[in-house]
Amino acid sequence: MAHGENEINPERLFSLSEANHLLPQLQEHLSTVQEGKAVLVQTREEVRRASANAELGGGTSLGGPYVKSLLNISTHLQAIHELGVVVKDIDLGLCDFPHIRNGRVVYLCWKLGEKEIRWWHEVTSGYKDRCPLEEPTEI
Repeated sequence: MAHGENEINPERLFSLSEANHLLPQLQEHLSTVQEGKAVLVQTREEVRRASANAELGGGTSLGGPYVKSLLNISTHLQAIHELGVVVKDIDLGLCDFPHIRNGRVVYLCWKLGEKEIRWWHEVTSGYKDRCPLEEPTEI
């Protein structure tokens, strides 16, 4: 059966309570991802130069931290994915939770630093179009 381009079929749907319960875990995972990304940004030029000289036996002392950061980012993004949460923006720490609202799938929207989820948006829109949750809508 073909699906319309605006349809999504999430592996997991979250109630507002379930999504809010995951926020401490998400904060930890996203903070680690952001820290890893900062290391990659700080070391990218030297790693690029070392890579260009690799055939000549080049290297860098930053290789270890660079590879460790790549591994941490991958591990923590995979852990978030396994929770069923969609990461939309690493820098903002923006995440979406598939949720049923008024009989259709929408996203509960949360940004790192917010104490709880208070926003939602359509699956075809994003952060700039998010709307406040007037009342909890559980599945």
